[in-house]
Amino acid sequence: MSATIQSIEAVLVDIPTIRPHKLSMTTMGVQTMVIVRIKDSDGLEGLGEATTIGGLAYGPESPESVKLTIDAYFKPQLIGQAADNINTLRVMLDRSSRGNNLAKSAIETALLDLLGKRLNRPLSDLLGGAVHQHIPVLWTLASGDTARDIDEARTLMAAKRHCDFKLKIGSRPVMDDVRHVAAIKEAVGEHASVRVDVNQAWDEATAAKGMAELQAAGIDLVEQPTPLKDFAALARLSAKFHIPILADEAVADATDMFNLAAAGFSGAVAMKIAKAGGPLRVLEQAAVAKAAGIGLYGGTMLEGTIGTAASLHAWSTLETLHWGSEMFGPLLMKDDIVVQPLDFHDNGVDLPRGPGLGVEIDEDKLAEYRRR
Repeated sequence: MSATIQSIEAVLVDIPTIRPHKLSMTTMGVQTMVIVRIKDSDGLEGLGEATTIGGLAYGPESPESVKLTIDAYFKPQLIGQAADNINTLRVMLDRSSRGNNLAKSAIETALLDLLGKRLNRPLSDLLGGAVHQHIPVLWTLASGDTARDIDEARTLMAAKRHCDFKLKIGSRPVMDDVRHVAAIKEAVGEHASVRVDVNQAWDEATAAKGMAELQAAGIDLVEQPTPLKDFAALARLSAKFHIPILADEAVADATDMFNLAAAGFSGAVAMKIAKAGGPLRVLEQAAVAKAAGIGLYGGTMLEGTIGTAASLHAWSTLETLHWGSEMFGPLLMKDDIVVQPLDFHDNGVDLPRGPGLGVEIDEDKLAEYRRR
């Protein structure tokens, strides 16, 4: 007889960032994570995480709403159910609850972690097996200060911690942003890839001007220049320039990916387990993108170690991550709530070893940062 779900706990955790993290829609000084703990009738525990960017600044789910959704809606349905029948539980939650993909991702991750621990296999094995044990990771330069960003990039390149950089732009006039980005690209030269993330801040005309200037400056990729639901603008811009566009907020799941590709978009997609609804769902999106000839990129919601590890297990099963990943969330936080942090080196991060996610909660740290 299979073990059943005995308890589900959703905990809000607030950890300060190492520096203010400036985006077009907000500036973050603290990251809030929802840590999910699911225990089964045999005493095993699975861990999951739901994290968003800047409370409600990024999307319709906040950490507080995720916790409420899990406590009030998901928990009563899941208690007493067989813990290992993940597909059945996913279908049940989808039928009873529209959307809420961040909350569903945390639950799916915790159930996969629990199953991995039961089978004594890493989570990647449950997804078909890892092709890669080391995932490339870029770093986001988001201080907004050109000289400071250049110093930060050069320091990280010298330490071999990162050789690809993303710049958050869109909150200033377009030519101010272009000058800032061009100066950084000139400073790091051909030794580093420089990309930009506009976080939907431009209209199509501004994007056309900005992308022409960025293309001339040698920038490699432009992430989500226009509003999320304007698929036609993304398709037109992707046809107009040879600098690729990375679709992020426009694409939550496999259906969005299909619709954007059908609209004529070419370029790349930032996959995020939180947007898609979990590691299993994000790989469905990857399959659609691959079929459409769209490049893959492992995106982050600036998760801590638990959510980052879940993403890494998913990315490890993909043959090609054309644009690498941005799984640097734990490095942006001043502290961690796990016993053994992830191993970042050689411009990337190692896939955690051990059953399930391969990470373990540090109970003292969790108690320290848990929201009272």
